[in-house]
Amino acid sequence: MIWIIFFGTMALSLLASWKVRSAYNRYSKVHASSGLTGAEVAQRILDINDIHDVSIHPTQGHLTDHYDPSNRRLVLSEENYHGTSVAALGIAAHECGHAIQHKQLYSPLQWRMAAVGLTTAAGWLIPIAGTVLWFTMPKVALPLLVVGFGIIMLFQLVTLPVEFDATARAKKILASTGAVASGAEFNAMSKVLDAAALTYVAAFIGALAEFLYYAMMLLGQGRRDE
Repeated sequence: MIWIIFFGTMALSLLASWKVRSAYNRYSKVHASSGLTGAEVAQRILDINDIHDVSIHPTQGHLTDHYDPSNRRLVLSEENYHGTSVAALGIAAHECGHAIQHKQLYSPLQWRMAAVGLTTAAGWLIPIAGTVLWFTMPKVALPLLVVGFGIIMLFQLVTLPVEFDATARAKKILASTGAVASGAEFNAMSKVLDAAALTYVAAFIGALAEFLYYAMMLLGQGRRDE
């Protein structure tokens, strides 16, 4: 069972990663007719939504784009910050979607932000419980693993509506502002964002599989102790 879970979730994760990179590499060569860069589109979206306390910054790396709610920073990889492709504009708009969620106090984003500290703690707990405690105190390690993976699974579950909503906002605003033309440009941009969404689905399924595995193991241990 553990090998089925391991290889199944690994295959899904690799497939999701391949799809997003493949879509990005393909559509990063399709330039938007608007001629706007990712940074310019991001600034327009922030201005339209009356968001003036979020700064936009370039960063190194490939697909390292993210929104930092703690410091109110919208960070775009250099290729998307300066890029004029439909892929760059889609990703920039997606990250702006998170800034809009933050301003509007979108509930799933608030839950995810509140759970960051607990999820970080779970990330530290799992390797300790799975190595040292597993061999020294297995009856303690197993419940800790269930709790740890349960926290991560719930965090990934809450992440899904956050990411799907940001993608929906990005598509809507890019279409309404004309930053991405309807038809081929819009369809190409949508494929990039839809592929990226699959990575979050894969992350949730992986966390759920790990949680269920250890939960079933814990239940089995309880029955043997009766």
